[in-house]
Amino acid sequence: MTNHGSSDMTEPKSPERWVVHLRMTPPELKDNTADAERLVSCLKPILKTRHVDLDLFIMKKIPRIIRSAGYRVTCLVFKDRDRWILVDIKAQDDRTAFLGLAVDLGTTRVVFRLVDLETGVSLGESSFDNPQIAIGPDILTRIHYTDQKGGLDHIHQMIIDSFNLEIEKISEKAGIAMGDISLMAVAGNTTMTHLFLGISPHFIIREPYIPGINRPGLHRAAELGINVNPGARVFVFPNIGSYFGGDLIAGIVYSGLNTKPEISILVDVGTNAEVVLGNNDFLIACAGAAGPALEGGVSSIGMMAGPGVIDRVWLNPDGSLGVHTIDEKPPVGICGSGFIDLAAMLFKSGAIDIRGRIVSDKHASRIRVIDEMNHLVIVAKENSGTGEDICISQASLDSLIRSKAAMFTILETIALNVGLTLQDLSVFYVAGTFGSFINPESAITIGMIPDLPLETYKTLGNSSLGGAAMILEDRNAIDQVDEIRNSITYIELNVDQGFMNRFSGAKFIPHTNPELFPSVRLQNV
Repeated sequence: MTNHGSSDMTEPKSPERWVVHLRMTPPELKDNTADAERLVSCLKPILKTRHVDLDLFIMKKIPRIIRSAGYRVTCLVFKDRDRWILVDIKAQDDRTAFLGLAVDLGTTRVVFRLVDLETGVSLGESSFDNPQIAIGPDILTRIHYTDQKGGLDHIHQMIIDSFNLEIEKISEKAGIAMGDISLMAVAGNTTMTHLFLGISPHFIIREPYIPGINRPGLHRAAELGINVNPGARVFVFPNIGSYFGGDLIAGIVYSGLNTKPEISILVDVGTNAEVVLGNNDFLIACAGAAGPALEGGVSSIGMMAGPGVIDRVWLNPDGSLGVHTIDEKPPVGICGSGFIDLAAMLFKSGAIDIRGRIVSDKHASRIRVIDEMNHLVIVAKENSGTGEDICISQASLDSLIRSKAAMFTILETIALNVGLTLQDLSVFYVAGTFGSFINPESAITIGMIPDLPLETYKTLGNSSLGGAAMILEDRNAIDQVDEIRNSITYIELNVDQGFMNRFSGAKFIPHTNPELFPSVRLQNV
């Protein structure tokens, strides 16, 4: 076979990127190979593949571009499992960047990261509330809405329209054209993925709980109605059934726990606590309801993180509570990380007992009885941003105890399923917004997470977005996606015979078995 070109070693390039520079051999009478085939023959040895697909959009561009470029071109490629695709082509002296957009498609919030596909450099981030919240804040409501006439089309179009609006904003801010975006990687839970693609999620919540698709794969942005490069491709992370989505697979890619010999665990807390345990030999996963008490609906003062929301609590030397608020505004409520701190400090000070009950003879001046229920004043009205006392109710503390017990039991159960204890963990990855702010010492104090050395805990931040960005930054990362998906064993917690017994034991601070939390036991001797 005639060699029609080579990789251009004079141009800066990274073999790990999706951008490939080529120096092609011009055609002549004794070598009349067609332009498209000439280009593909150059790409095959570099990509180590026998096939490179290209569509009519690219075929139309090739003859003019390769000649005007003097047969020195820059190609954007992508790999979908074993299939390589030529996404776009330009002259090497064309300094317009090939850009990618990583997307964390959250139920509540959507986050974008703009990436230079040649350098891997992030050019900016933006986020917006998922407009589908107007239909319902939870997945279940949205799924039921799709059963209405026109419901699926409407809720699908809502997210597409919001994508286009935000792409316009992030492009303008970065000083680029929307058409410069040629690749997208989207990570979301199973239902959000279906709604994004316009696929009915009807059967996800109906026995035997089967999604419409597990491997969405690669799609044309134009087919989805996304206003970027006409030839742009959108990679959608696969899911594992109805309750383990592409956002978790992206999180595993980002953490790298699947590539390391030591045993690690990844926890992402939202409406559910989603957990993956394993190493480069095995991966086991589960999900359970452990998040509601840690989100905005925890109580009348509970809310999502925002200005004036208490995110940290500590004990002052005189035994009073100190609080920090986001943006250091007057306190208006408390979020999950602050609530965990609060419970830990109340326990340390003796204001609540091992059951999480408010102790009436401690801080008696701060106890209020509202609707026949004890409330504890956290911030007096003269110091609050609402003009009212900010209190935590006994019901809210009870809810936290249940959630923290569920979390610990989920962690304990997944470890026991593979014959391990939580003390065998080398690294404990905490993902998501919740993980960015949680104080491990406080979470250990209330018995929510295992009593491990604090350096064991690693905060990942938005691991879903991070994993999506890795797909755009490193072409080797794409191979991990299916490897991860195929190697995960998913366990159902509701069929574990000992789960409820372990859950009952965990509904105390820190636990009914003090040997599991030696550091907490020492604090309270």
